[in-house]
Amino acid sequence: MPSRDFKRTDRVGAELRRELGLLVHAAVRDHGLPSSSVSDVEVTRDLDFATVWVTALLPDQSKDLVKALNELAGEFRRELSRSMRIRRVPELRFKYDDSVDKGERIEKLLRDSGDIVPPQVEDKD
Repeated sequence: MPSRDFKRTDRVGAELRRELGLLVHAAVRDHGLPSSSVSDVEVTRDLDFATVWVTALLPDQSKDLVKALNELAGEFRRELSRSMRIRRVPELRFKYDDSVDKGERIEKLLRDSGDIVPPQVEDKD
């Protein structure tokens, strides 16, 4: 019998990420929310809850974005129940993923300190 490389929670999380990406994109357009994207979805082992990590184009609007998405979570869950073949759709909890912001901050600090030198093109004559 072949071993399973992926757990069921990973497969459900990946499917939720794809579906929620479309739903969040539509919500941004329809409700005038700040531009955002779904970066990851973590599903609990019992499939009762899903933490949806979102990033925003403008980090200063992240609190408003997360608040609005959490208010729309019931509507998203209802849409997911229609589109996914799963017995029970997990309860959605939206959180802001600040890893991109932290990475940009670290890169800026390194660039300012002179530790990162831009690559130079060498002439080979």
